[in-house]
Amino acid sequence: MKKSILFLSAAVGLLAATSCQNFKKGDGGLEYNIVKDAGAEKAQPGDLLSVDMIVTSDRKDSLLQSTYDIGLPQIVNIAPDSIPGLYAGDYNSMFKMLGEGDSAIFRLNLDTMAAKTGQPKPEFADKFATFKVKVRKHFKKGDLTDSAMYAQVDEYFKAEIETLKQAEEGKLANYIAKNKLDPKKTDSGLQYIVKEEGSGNKPALGDTVVVNYTGSLVSGTIFDTNDADVAKKENVFNPMRQYEPIRFRVGHDPVIQGWTEGLQLLSKGSKATLLVPSSIGYGERGGGKIPPYAPLVFDVELVDIVPGPTDAPADSTAAN
Repeated sequence: MKKSILFLSAAVGLLAATSCQNFKKGDGGLEYNIVKDAGAEKAQPGDLLSVDMIVTSDRKDSLLQSTYDIGLPQIVNIAPDSIPGLYAGDYNSMFKMLGEGDSAIFRLNLDTMAAKTGQPKPEFADKFATFKVKVRKHFKKGDLTDSAMYAQVDEYFKAEIETLKQAEEGKLANYIAKNKLDPKKTDSGLQYIVKEEGSGNKPALGDTVVVNYTGSLVSGTIFDTNDADVAKKENVFNPMRQYEPIRFRVGHDPVIQGWTEGLQLLSKGSKATLLVPSSIGYGERGGGKIPPYAPLVFDVELVDIVPGPTDAPADSTAAN
């Protein structure tokens, strides 16, 4: 997680090493540092801001959220002050200090938030949540209808997603070069590196495979794993989940095409890295913590193969 925080902070491109020492104090215990004031009009109630944002708490290794993981900005709605629960120095107040091209760091006082809202204090921090914000675009409400305004936002995001699409091949190539990998490549675009060879037959359609895995973005951000220790280290642990090898029937259970193809290349006991382009992954929609057009990295171990019937037709949903 430390490595991820450093990477994401560098990606913001706006945070000087000494910036945390330059906070000014505002209403409601809010602390702020305007790193860059581009001189543009500041956001008003009813406006929308497209922002890049990293949220951390005042605890060690406490990355809570980052738009850089997804590669898409977040839309922030500037609410009217008349809405119940809002107060001077709250989350909404931060963004009214910003306009297009601005960047800033805010420290939101959670003790004040609990006192003003009557809600329990969040457990993810001791006193402060820190927001590192850069405004990409300011959508001004003015006299626009809601439908007209959100049509603008829709067109904006179509362009952002197209940028992700065009960048995918380069992201994967950079990951391979940075990690000095020499993968094999299949006709589908799947690339793979066998790190430990197993023995025996490879799974066929209809067989059930038993797999350990960790899935990450090429940025290094882990979005899923069945390894409890890894999940705890990366702050993605879910106490309601059973951390055990995943089982699925090849060609029948609905997993991404990259898995259906990749695991058939491995013998029992093999450990490998699968580099999965979005065309055989989660495609243009993404899913959960996976952005649209995201190349994925899966470290997998094929623990076991349970032979299945060979005459059953494959489920057409298996590659979705």
